[in-house]
Amino acid sequence: MERTLGSAKVGSTVTVIKIEGDGAYKRRIMDMGITKGSRIYIRKVAPLGDPVEVTVRGYELSVRKEDAKCVLVETV
Repeated sequence: MERTLGSAKVGSTVTVIKIEGDGAYKRRIMDMGITKGSRIYIRKVAPLGDPVEVTVRGYELSVRKEDAKCVLVETV
């Protein structure tokens, strides 16, 4: 089932399928370690829903909801 990183449930692990957006935007997301095929664990979501805290490649990362909408993922 394909969905966005922003819609993934807390406690789930997902795999990145695709990153949407223009070149510079995609590069910024990829520089954070979110690349096609990487596994992401959804740690928690802030009370108002923004940002989302994830674990990717062994480190914690906070991603804005707007950025998370551009990352297509599937549940592992």
